Amino acid sequence: MASSSMSSRGSSGSWTAEQNKAFERALAVYDKDTPDRWYNVARAVGGKTADEVKKHYELLVEDIKHIESGHVPFPKYRTPSGNGNVGERMKNLKFH
Repeated sequence: MASSSMSSRGSSGSWTAEQNKAFERALAVYDKDTPDRWYNVARAVGGKTADEVKKHYELLVEDIKHIESGHVPFPKYRTPSGNGNVGERMKNLKFH
């Protein structure tokens, strides 16, 4: 996880990979205008309350803000063949 806010939670706040996938899918289905959004997302995720999924979303938004503002350093990946720094090349890509 990208920030200390996401990774510093105790085991009671841990999310499995499957729950995170279900969370992402549920956010695509239940947008901000959906009545009882967090209840519906929690039901789709399973094992989480509406408050827990809302908090998870808020932490995700904070992480995205930190990443977009440049406060999270871009990782320096190496290619398997060792031909340069993938992170540096990714910075130069233009996405349209």
